[in-house]
Amino acid sequence: MRDLFENGKKPEVSVIIPAYRPGIKFERLLKKIQKQSYPVKEIIVMNTEKKYWNMDWEFVNPNLKVYHIKKSEFDHGKTRAEAVKLSTGDIMVLFTQDAVPVDEFVIENLVKAFRNTKVGVAYGRQLPNPECALIERYTRAFNYPDKSRLKGKADLDELGIKTFFCSNVCAAYRKDLYMKMGGFITHTIFNEDMIYAGKIVLKGYLVAYQADARVFHSHNYGNVEQFKRNFDLAVSQADHPEIFGTVKSEKEGICLVKNTARYLCKIHKPWLVVDLVIKSGFKFLGYRTGKIYKRLPKKVILACTMNPSYWRK
Repeated sequence: MRDLFENGKKPEVSVIIPAYRPGIKFERLLKKIQKQSYPVKEIIVMNTEKKYWNMDWEFVNPNLKVYHIKKSEFDHGKTRAEAVKLSTGDIMVLFTQDAVPVDEFVIENLVKAFRNTKVGVAYGRQLPNPECALIERYTRAFNYPDKSRLKGKADLDELGIKTFFCSNVCAAYRKDLYMKMGGFITHTIFNEDMIYAGKIVLKGYLVAYQADARVFHSHNYGNVEQFKRNFDLAVSQADHPEIFGTVKSEKEGICLVKNTARYLCKIHKPWLVVDLVIKSGFKFLGYRTGKIYKRLPKKVILACTMNPSYWRK
């Protein structure tokens, strides 16, 4: 691929943020983008339902462009793909509305990954919010370590499914490669980021994990929410065997549970292992149920999913 930094050029950046009922974290995100060390050409917000939009946010950043869609029109892949079509930058930096940059260098640290012309996507590190529960804090540290690395086809034996791991909570994409590869799948329940990352890895390109591009982002999901989230995750994997059929996912989950249990014992809180086992059981059941969703009645699917509107389209 061509060198985006050829002759001292600075690639132009478009920021893309899907939003639904955005709140205080979204406002913080806009303000943090305003203070980034790397210049941002435009911020494209794909807002679901105009009635939830606060017009005052349009004065926070002069480069803000807002497009309103109906809830029935939202799709994890399609909505982001439509925003990409509207963008004019060489690199698209994607955030979710609840991701808050830690400092002013997040975009700069994502963009520098593309000095390697084989890198097609770079994603950042997610740090827990102050209110984040202990087990989820460890999960964040496990999935988002403090060391950066490149991941490619040669790493599949070592990393398995983590080779494809990428998160649109905080990620950047080369637009030229994105267009060449066909971009995000336009009808998906979830996981559009990993589906795309898997596609480019299998074609010989690289995914860059940029540990110095940091955002605060975490959730305290309950057991039922974990079940539903993992159900949707497994549905996306079942629908894309061309990507996920090449690797196993269960091994990574077992590794996380074992490491978390050791950590809880190490910090002298072994009683939390019970909570870990229960949460992990809900995750596993959700995942296994999602894998066989094609055999399930529609009513059961709607009870299991976190995204019922996806199934009603």
